[in-house]
Amino acid sequence: MDVNRIRFNTLNAVEIKTAAIHMIVITDFGPRIAFWGRPGGENLLLWEPGKYVRKKWDLFGGHRVWVTRPLADECEETYQEGEQANDIQETDSGVKITTKENPHNCTKRGIRVTVLDDNKLEVDNFLTNTGDMLYSGGVWALTCTVPKTKTIYGIPLGEDASWDYCKIVMFKKWDGHTGGYKDDQFTFNEEMMLIVPKGKENKRMVQADKGIIAMHDTERDILFAKKATYERGCNYPQGCNVAVYIGPDNFMVEMETLGSEKTIKPGESIHNKETWVLE
Repeated sequence: MDVNRIRFNTLNAVEIKTAAIHMIVITDFGPRIAFWGRPGGENLLLWEPGKYVRKKWDLFGGHRVWVTRPLADECEETYQEGEQANDIQETDSGVKITTKENPHNCTKRGIRVTVLDDNKLEVDNFLTNTGDMLYSGGVWALTCTVPKTKTIYGIPLGEDASWDYCKIVMFKKWDGHTGGYKDDQFTFNEEMMLIVPKGKENKRMVQADKGIIAMHDTERDILFAKKATYERGCNYPQGCNVAVYIGPDNFMVEMETLGSEKTIKPGESIHNKETWVLE
């Protein structure tokens, strides 16, 4: 495994490489992962700085850390510009990057990447309360992937228990976007919800006990899955811990996990730890 500081396009970054995976984490701002794939292979993530914007907010692409607020998972605070990186710590097994304090709410966001195996790592998405007052929220981890004609996504449902159920939230309209309740991009079998992107914008949120969302592509011969622990009985946005968003014309598909929402005392941190696997 190698961990090196590099330049990615015009940005400072840290590169993590094993025999099976290649990741680039931006250090100029963020927290943001800009590249994810195999060594010498193509980027599985969208990376288009300046192309997709909302007011002053730039999507960029890649993997980002957002914060949900209780009873308002997507609000103006969500779209605050990414802070400048402040603390960069390289370790024997990865890197930890923390942003400067957000002056509006006295919080810091961060990512800690730890290599677990040649094709597996942990992405710890976190939020720290650096102020003197209480804060509340959850950590939302969004990964912008690039689908192709053979790409399919899946979210396992239920928990294989004697009392087994799940919850799915559908969207017709939100923030000027239009989705729809009836949409053949989303289908089901007895094990999971399957997503085959066909270019129509839409999204779904799922209460998924297994906390898994996966991307499979036979053309590129890849399987990318990420998993985050679901905490039964905790508060989640709309009661859901996993989500998927299909962008117009398939410009991206976001694979999302949402952490439980908690009160954060001064000096405390909350985490949404994901395990990433690439096969």
